[in-house]
Formats: sequence, structure tokens, C-alpha cells
Amino acid sequence: MTPSGLDRRRVRQLLASAKHNSCVGSRIETFSGLFVGCPYKPFPLIGSASTPEVFAAPLDAFDCVTYIETVLALARAKTVNGFIIELRKIRYQGGRVEWKKRNHYMTGWIRNNQRGGIVRRVAAASVPTVLRRRVLNVVPGLPVLRARIRCVPKNALPRLAPHLAAGDLVFFASTRKNLDFFHAGIIARTGERLLLRHASRSQSGVVEQALDDFLKMNRMAGIVAVRPS
Repeated sequence: MTPSGLDRRRVRQLLASAKHNSCVGSRIETFSGLFVGCPYKPFPLIGSASTPEVFAAPLDAFDCVTYIETVLALARAKTVNGFIIELRKIRYQGGRVEWKKRNHYMTGWIRNNQRGGIVRRVAAASVPTVLRRRVLNVVPGLPVLRARIRCVPKNALPRLAPHLAAGDLVFFASTRKNLDFFHAGIIARTGERLLLRHASRSQSGVVEQALDDFLKMNRMAGIVAVRPS
């Protein structure tokens, strides 16, 4: 299945730019940087509870989720067809292109990609965590879901920071009782300085900024970090 909006020539160019790099984390850092400056696009996917799901893979505009999905799929692929396969596995439970199988909530996204061996949690015994409970009901057409989020509290990030690597994916837990995560991005490093690359609605595009600056500007219930396998 060829995704809607896919520019195969552009995918080949992107893959060629990292063809001598076999480390997934390093490839994520490379590809995520190439998309900095692309515009933000709200609701870029096609499908709903009442309309058919269309597998889409545009490379010219993103929201925060399609940005990390695209970068992760590129990092795991060697060919255009490989990219398509990886993107399906990352976005949809079991790789089945159906609206109900899409990972609408990030708790499901993380869980299903852990089960698929695509990512693993970043954790350390020295870093405290807290348990947040949520009742998820913000996606029309989905049944109400109960979620448990084990996350690092915001004030403990300095203890998590030494364990974060370039290419890690970070998810920011919402303070709302009916939503699990409100945003996601990708870690980059400049020496000891942690950067966040993410598709930002408020900044109208994919940006790179200091992770500390993002934390200062946003309320959150905690942070979950995963590492590509």
C-alpha cells in the first residue's frame, strides 16, 4: 500500500543522506534535524469513526506525532518500501491500516511499539517516578479508556537528563484528567546541553529549542522517555 502524499524521491534522498550510519539513535538525530523548519499541520491524518482511514505519509508538514513517527520510520528503514512498512507498524496496532487500529492515545502508542520491539523505556533506579491515572475520552468515536502513566515528575528531570541520549523520544503527560499526553518530541544533544526537536503548534513548525526552555513554558504531569530499539 503506497501512502497518500508520499514523495518517494524525497524518501530516497533522505535515506541516502544517512546510508553510512547504522545506529538508529544517530539516524533519528540526523533525520529529525532535516525537518526543522517544516510547517506545522494540525490533524494531518485522514480518517475518523465515520470515514475510511487513509494511510498518509506527507513529508512537508507535521503535527508532533506524525513528526516523530516519520523520523522513527526513516531511521529504521533502508529503502522506500521499508519506510512504508515501518511507518505502518509504528502508527497502527499490528500494522493494520484501520482507524480503530491507529494509536490515537500516546499510552497506546508507547505500549504497542514496546510490544513490537520498536522502542523501550528509558529508566534508572536513581530516577523517581509517579503514577498518574487518567480516563481518556477526547477522541470522538472511541470508547472511554482508563490509563495508568508511570512518568518522571518534572522536578526530577535533572536526574533523568544524564540517562537521555540523542534520538530518544520524549512524551509530556497532561495535567488534564481525560488526556494522557499533550505533546511529544525528539532529544538532540549539544555536548551536555539537551535540545528538544518537535512540531510546535504555537511556533507554527518543526523547531529546535533547549529542553529546559520547553519545560519552563509548559505545565505537565510528568515525562516519559523511550529509546528506539
